[in-house]
Amino acid sequence: MRAIIVGCGRVGSLLTQLLEQDGHQVVMIDKDPAALDRLPPSFRGQRIAGVGFDRDVLRAAGIERADALAAVTSGDNSNFIIASVAHDTYRVPIVIARIYDPKREQIYRRLGIRTISSTTWGAHRIKRLIVRAKLQVQDEVGNGEVELVEARIAAHLAGRTIREISLTGELMPYAIVRAGRAFIPMAGTILEEGDIVHISVDRGAVEKLETMLR
Repeated sequence: MRAIIVGCGRVGSLLTQLLEQDGHQVVMIDKDPAALDRLPPSFRGQRIAGVGFDRDVLRAAGIERADALAAVTSGDNSNFIIASVAHDTYRVPIVIARIYDPKREQIYRRLGIRTISSTTWGAHRIKRLIVRAKLQVQDEVGNGEVELVEARIAAHLAGRTIREISLTGELMPYAIVRAGRAFIPMAGTILEEGDIVHISVDRGAVEKLETMLR
């Protein structure tokens, strides 16, 4: 994959390193030449000093061939303009904008731009850690309507089947880790104490799952 990252702050520089570690080709753009020094000496990609929504800068970064662009500067307006140009003008397949104001999130998404809100994500993450101590949330889908969680099976649930802890449209176990090995269970799979069960759960059914696990 060829990815363009705009904004060489802490998020952008770390994202660049993670993508490179996975073998992707990365171009970093930042309007401040000194910010590019945050990239490690091992960075193999292209560094470009320039404004991220300047079309000459984007063309120099090879946006016509880009598979993805992430706008992660410190300004919501800049990120929106950068993402809009990439999405609407250059038809980059994957465009993501970091935003700070959660109120803008739905507006951007209606325009076809994926967003990451550190404010919204952080608040929801802390809330989950506070009120859902029995569940380890691994991920969420969409706008958080569905959560992917893992739960350890206690003694009182041992001997029950996957069917018995499933609720159509609300809870669906999709993997079990037992003695360090993962497998996909069937409806009749019998649970054992200590199993770690991965479950997709509707946000409105989390309390039901927690009650079941008590």
